[in-house]
Amino acid sequence: MRETLYEVLYRLMYEDGSCRAIVLTGANGVFCAGGDISEMKERTVMQYRERNLLPLNIFRLLVEGPKAVIAAVEGFAMGAGVSLAAASDYVVCAPDTRYACAFVKVGLMPDTGLFWSLAQRVGAAKARELMLTADEFNGEQALRIGFANQLAPSGETRQAAVDIARQYALMPPLALAHLKAALANGIGSLDQAIETEVNLQPIMRRSQDHQEAAKAFMEKRPAVFVGN
Repeated sequence: MRETLYEVLYRLMYEDGSCRAIVLTGANGVFCAGGDISEMKERTVMQYRERNLLPLNIFRLLVEGPKAVIAAVEGFAMGAGVSLAAASDYVVCAPDTRYACAFVKVGLMPDTGLFWSLAQRVGAAKARELMLTADEFNGEQALRIGFANQLAPSGETRQAAVDIARQYALMPPLALAHLKAALANGIGSLDQAIETEVNLQPIMRRSQDHQEAAKAFMEKRPAVFVGN
C-alpha cells in the first residue's frame, strides 16, 4: 500500500499535467488505522532504517510536492494516519474522527515526518503533549487546536475536500509550487526567510502567470494560469 501511495502521489505531483490539486482519503469510512502490529516482526536496525525511507519519501511528496494536498479524514486516523493528515496542506474531517499519535504506546517514536509536521499545525507545546501522551482527540478537538481546517459530516468529507481542491486548482501553479517549497524549507530563520523572498519573488514577477493575473485584474476577468 505504501509503495502504491508513493507511486500515485509522485505521478500526480510531477507527471500528470492535468492534475492541479490532490485529495488524500481512505475507504469505507476509515482514513488510516496505522501500522499493522502483527507485521512488526524482528528485523535488523539497518532493515528498519530501509523500511522507514518509503514513508519519509511519501511525507516529502506531501509537504514539498508542487501541488496542494487536501486530506479528507473520517473514522480512525491513528499513528501514521495522523502523520499523513498533518503533512497535507488542508484537512477536512468529521466531528467524530478519532485521532491518536499512538506510537509511544507500542514503544516507538513518531514517524512519517510527524516530528516536523505536527508542530507546524498545532504548535510545539501541543505537539509535544499529543506525542508524549498518545491521547485520542476527535474531529471537533482537531479543529479547535488547529490540526484540522474544516469539519464536514461523516460521509461528506470527501466532497468537501474536492470542493476545496477545486479552489486550489484555480491558483497559479508555479507560485503555489514555490510557496510550498518555501514553507517546507525556506523560512527556518529570519535570514533564510529573507533570502528565500529575495531569490524567489523576482522569478514570480517574471512569470507568465503573474503577468496574466495582472492583466486579468485590469480587464476585470478570471485569470487563466498555465504554470509558467
